[in-house]
Amino acid sequence: MLSNQYSIAEVREIIGAEGEIVKEDIISILLTDSRRINNAAEGLFFALSGRRNGHEFIAEAYSAGVRNFVVKEGPEIKLPDANFLIVIDVLAALQTLAIHHRSRFNLDVIGITGSNGKTIVKEWLYQLMSADKIIVRNPKSYNSQIGVPLSVWQITDRANLGIFEAGISLPGEMDTLEAIIKPNVGVLTHLGSAHAEGFENDREKVLEKLKLFKHCTLLIHNYDQLVAYKADIPATTTFTWSRNFNQADLYVFSETIIKKNYYLRARYKGDEIECLIPFLDQASVENAIVCWATLLAIGYSAGEADDRLEHLNPVSMRLELKTGINDCSVIDDSYNSDLQSLEIALNFLNQQNQHSKKTLVLSDIFQSGLPDDVLYKQVAELIKSKKVDKFIGVGEALLARAAYFDLPETYFYTDTTELLNNLLTLGFKSETILIKGSRSFEFERVSRALVQKTHETVMEINLNAMLNNLNYYKAKLKPGVKLMAMVKAFSYGSGTFELANMLQYNKVDYLAVAYTDEGISLRQAGINMPIMVLNAEQSAFDKLIEFKLEPVLYSFGLFDDFIKYVQQHGVLNYPAHLKIDTGMHRLGFVPFDIDLLRELLEENKYLRIVSIFSHLAASEAAAHDDFTKEQLSRFEKATQELEECLGYKVIKHLLNTSGITRWPNAQFDMVRLGIGLYGIDAAVDPIDTSLQPITSLKTSISQVKKIAAGETVGYGRKGVMLKDGAIATVRIGYADGYLRAFGNGVGNMLIKGVLVPTIGNVSMDMCMIDVSGVDAKEGDEVIVFNEQHRIEELATQIGTIPYEILTNISQRVKRVYFYE
Repeated sequence: MLSNQYSIAEVREIIGAEGEIVKEDIISILLTDSRRINNAAEGLFFALSGRRNGHEFIAEAYSAGVRNFVVKEGPEIKLPDANFLIVIDVLAALQTLAIHHRSRFNLDVIGITGSNGKTIVKEWLYQLMSADKIIVRNPKSYNSQIGVPLSVWQITDRANLGIFEAGISLPGEMDTLEAIIKPNVGVLTHLGSAHAEGFENDREKVLEKLKLFKHCTLLIHNYDQLVAYKADIPATTTFTWSRNFNQADLYVFSETIIKKNYYLRARYKGDEIECLIPFLDQASVENAIVCWATLLAIGYSAGEADDRLEHLNPVSMRLELKTGINDCSVIDDSYNSDLQSLEIALNFLNQQNQHSKKTLVLSDIFQSGLPDDVLYKQVAELIKSKKVDKFIGVGEALLARAAYFDLPETYFYTDTTELLNNLLTLGFKSETILIKGSRSFEFERVSRALVQKTHETVMEINLNAMLNNLNYYKAKLKPGVKLMAMVKAFSYGSGTFELANMLQYNKVDYLAVAYTDEGISLRQAGINMPIMVLNAEQSAFDKLIEFKLEPVLYSFGLFDDFIKYVQQHGVLNYPAHLKIDTGMHRLGFVPFDIDLLRELLEENKYLRIVSIFSHLAASEAAAHDDFTKEQLSRFEKATQELEECLGYKVIKHLLNTSGITRWPNAQFDMVRLGIGLYGIDAAVDPIDTSLQPITSLKTSISQVKKIAAGETVGYGRKGVMLKDGAIATVRIGYADGYLRAFGNGVGNMLIKGVLVPTIGNVSMDMCMIDVSGVDAKEGDEVIVFNEQHRIEELATQIGTIPYEILTNISQRVKRVYFYE
């Protein structure tokens, strides 16, 4: 039987490593992240170097139980009973091991690439063929130089089909992924502008993608997209589809919407065939046609393909973090369940520190390719390793294997209805609940029961986009420069612990809040990293010290008050920060104060100055660069004089978001990342797509009505219909943060891709939009702002800045956090 178990000696030989083996071990798990350790005893940790050097986390992985490591040549590392395999390139070693593992298995493999739709097509092909195939595939969108090797490592001889997607961003990357995946069938999804930044032109990008298919005997693709590349197609045989070219193998000549389904008619092998797809948006329709073509190309009959496509389910690509009842947090992943995505969801559960109690609601897992006894033993071991406190199993397979689950609290139910009938007896309170279920169990009913009820205006926060933005700025930092994230004002309106958990998990060095109570909220939510308080009040000194928060001292009055407090309470060397006013003229000691400040700091045993900082007034504006240089000079002088007095080095920081972008030589010891974390930076070119907006604000239509020309709308009769038309009342008003300034046509919203203007005054709880000419209905979604209709545009409409728009979003607006 072929599996993914190797001796450490075999691994050393496969990757060509040096290093003595001090302990014979079996390897079955490949690890690249010290925060995500599973089955440490059989884990092999690859110390990859990216934005952070993986060698820095060896001790953390070792403390979690890992004893086998692949490291880069350099200083010798030794830990008791640990094997260190030394290589020139750690990533190349990971890829080499995956290539070797793939070579041991003679199974059919479908390789998928394209600009858009790769993951959806992969997941749909899995749905469509899992009834008669045992399939191994990438977890979620693990399609990178690291993700593909980890995905292919899952192959064992139980699988008879592999479906792997490959994503690239630079020339030369696909050769390695092709060698790892080694597909014999290729699928090319939609070609678009995504990931084009690393290529000189479209041709270079397409040719790089086509390298995935160089050993394929069959390639399925859209005829129209590769017309200019016929001579470059490497596959032996092609199967083409088209909506325009009637000589394509699958020519889709008719498209009609029937109720909530998309009805397609096509010509195939001289016959007319049909297909019904349960989606209406064009991206889903194109992805479904790709799947239709793939099924036909590999031998499914037209009737079988139609029947299977008609029952396609949406692919849930993201976890949703919501506020639950009884002070709970709910992670909703209620549409799919398999072993790989369960591990990803459990890792996200463990990122949450707001509650000490972790709960998992899990359904039976279908079509895993494993015998049930083997599968649920693995599930039980995984759940136990992730330190779940309370487990609720739903389904007959889980119920029959209840004995496998050795956890503090366990409950089992035959189906979802039985669980709902017993929900009140489970006593959910102050816990983080992960809901993870196969679609047939309808766990959305459980989610609705556990999520706190609020009105339909929702602010969505994309945690993946936030992580992208964080990494964008990290990549600009010189080695050793620390990063402080600003999470004041409810994280610019985006949340508290939800974002702080992500920042702490991704090893940001400091957080900064405006007031002590904000810091207390973070501490109570399990945030244990250093927190700086920008505006510490004398009345809250006791709480500040109780919760280990670090004050900013910016005036002699505050300095004296804090010194007296810590002196009276016998506190020594309490960490504090000094703010210098170099020209912003808001808060801080001015240059004239430095001599007196030096006297107060000399031989001071009550304070330990952690950092000295200042704030740039116009870092984003080239017109004020001379003034910024003057601020820089003043800061350098002040910090030098203060460090001489203190007798020790402190962290120096001056740059805000735009400063990081425009003043790379002024990074000092730390930078402060604020609005850039949320995807907004005035110093970044608007056409640069490297930053991603993390928030979108959505509402819905409560009523649509026809209005005749000359009729007035809203309070004060300020809105006037200039011609016959229709208005829609939407569920957002100034109490939600949609300011009155947006009324009377100043603001606009997106509905069905069309920008429509407001009409009349904005009311407290609602406002009206002119939907004349738009097919708008009650319940339709309305976008106030998102990545297309950007928040910067709204700010321009009313002559303000994005900060004000974000921080004005009311707390009664429900926040939902997404993580893919």
